Amino acid sequence: MPTAEVGAGMGGGAGEPEYSTRKMLAFIAMVFGMFMAILDIQIVSASLANIQAGLSASADEVAWVQTSYLVAEVVMIPLSGFLARAFSTRIMFSLSAAGFTLMSLACASATNIEQMIVWRALQGFIGGGMIPTVFAAAYSIFPRNKINVVAPVIGLVATLAPTIGPTVGGYLTDLFSWRWLFLINVVPGVVVATSTWLLVDFDRPDLRLLKNFDWLGLISMACFLGALEYLLEEGPGKNWFDEGAIVWATAISASGAMVFFRRAFTAKNPIVDLTAFDNRNFWTGSLAAFVLGVGLYGLTYVYPIYLSRVRGLSALQIGETLFVTGLCQFIAAPIVGRLLGKVDLRLMIGFGFLGFAYGVYLPTTITRDWDFDQLLIPQIFRGFSLMFMMVPINNLALGTLPPERLKNASGLFNVTRNLGGAVGLAVINTVLDKRLDLHLARLHERLRWGNAAAEEFLARLATVHSGSAADAALAATRQLASLARREASVMALADVFLGMAVLFALTSGIATLMRRPAAQARPEAAH
Repeated sequence: MPTAEVGAGMGGGAGEPEYSTRKMLAFIAMVFGMFMAILDIQIVSASLANIQAGLSASADEVAWVQTSYLVAEVVMIPLSGFLARAFSTRIMFSLSAAGFTLMSLACASATNIEQMIVWRALQGFIGGGMIPTVFAAAYSIFPRNKINVVAPVIGLVATLAPTIGPTVGGYLTDLFSWRWLFLINVVPGVVVATSTWLLVDFDRPDLRLLKNFDWLGLISMACFLGALEYLLEEGPGKNWFDEGAIVWATAISASGAMVFFRRAFTAKNPIVDLTAFDNRNFWTGSLAAFVLGVGLYGLTYVYPIYLSRVRGLSALQIGETLFVTGLCQFIAAPIVGRLLGKVDLRLMIGFGFLGFAYGVYLPTTITRDWDFDQLLIPQIFRGFSLMFMMVPINNLALGTLPPERLKNASGLFNVTRNLGGAVGLAVINTVLDKRLDLHLARLHERLRWGNAAAEEFLARLATVHSGSAADAALAATRQLASLARREASVMALADVFLGMAVLFALTSGIATLMRRPAAQARPEAAH
């Protein structure tokens, strides 16, 4: 890749877009839309039990409330670049916001699980178009001297929304009902759809792209990404290839991938243009975003597991405990913005990955007694490090691309981060299951008959239950088994933390593969 291309998207010059208040207002409205779309993933996951009870659904059925959204969204995200080029940013984003709002209202009105699954799938598909469109707009409609303000905003929203999702979901469900998880989108959604329709005028539609529309490419991409998301979401709970549905999903995804990649390089107007990956900063940035997705969504999943299963906290209490991370992201955003034009972005990325690795390494000594105080420092490192990773990665991956490639590249970049989260969650769930079994087996060996300490502890438990249980010995044995399972769960979580710490420490080296933007290397060129 020529050096000049690295600076193309971030350098100054006479060809830079002009700044206007109208553009900023339009962008703020778009950011709110993106925030709603990302928040809606985690805000619902924290209250699935309430939705299950409200709709009289089984555990397997209610899981599809989340899975259907994710499967549909992952298909729309890469498709959004093509649609934005064909219909314009204004039409694409306004219709996405309006459709997302309408589907939110439909979800809140659902009377059975079948309706909820259909509306959630449509909500994820339609709303997924907002996320990459904001990223593309940020790096194409503002001059270089405004990027240091705009970039931290989208970085903050992209990382903050998943982080505070459990908190918001817990509050809404506890204070009102699960239906407010969706009703909360209605008024902001109307405002966003109306505002973007009136204010956005960044580009013009190019309906010529609709000629020779690659339907085969679209169908194959939907099969590839949709089936992949399904098997990653459902695989751990179904013991992977022991379940026929997972085998079929794997076959469909693999077949779809082969057709999709062939069409991407042979179709006249491919649904997704993969040539953005010939830019070194883009493919390294996408790889870094993939790992970032593992940490972003992985810890949002792992911490609530510990706090609910081991500590016994409610969704609201879990949200309050984890709120520190979101607060640190707010504090870090302006700091990162100030450093963008002064510090080598690659150093910031390396610092962010190492800081995150350390923050994840700290809880490798976790015990059943850890609470807010013990989780405080790891959360501080997590919140600050997320911003030091996300914003510079965005700038190097997208900010160095020419404007005409941004819409398509933004979809690829965002789907990479989402897939990182999906792969991360699948691996985390698998590791938790395997390590739980291992630690439980080891504990059972130590607690077997003949171990004096174990027999003494069991006798004490039997004494405790002697006045309240008909069979004190059986009650004591059950309690001991429960305690052993709790300890095994804590040890399995510690193993997950260690694995993530190693992953992020190793990924810190990816910054050395990136090229420094020309505008950053020669600040005087921007003047």
